[in-house]
Amino acid sequence: MPKDSHKTVWSSEQGDLRKKPQPPAKIVSLPPQQQTATLHRDKSGRGGKAVTLVKNLALSDGDLKSLAKRLKQDCGTGGTVKDGVIEIQGEQREKIAEVLRKLGYKVKIAGG
Repeated sequence: MPKDSHKTVWSSEQGDLRKKPQPPAKIVSLPPQQQTATLHRDKSGRGGKAVTLVKNLALSDGDLKSLAKRLKQDCGTGGTVKDGVIEIQGEQREKIAEVLRKLGYKVKIAGG
């Protein structure tokens, strides 16, 4: 039998450590006065429909979801949280900026 047909197999008691998921880092929420939220408008990959993205917030998952819920209610539209970014449907940057300022965040509106 040719030597190439026998592949070397090796394992340890713990198995392949490269494939084990790493625990996510715990993010501690900073107070609103210490944060600057950046608002972007994006249409790429959404069939031409605009969404407003709220980025650069250092919030825990629970706080991020509750802020997203508040923004969705104030804008009267849908949205979601993906990879630490709040996505709100439609062009809502001015409305969201107003709400965030009332909550104590500094706001930068980016894009055109």
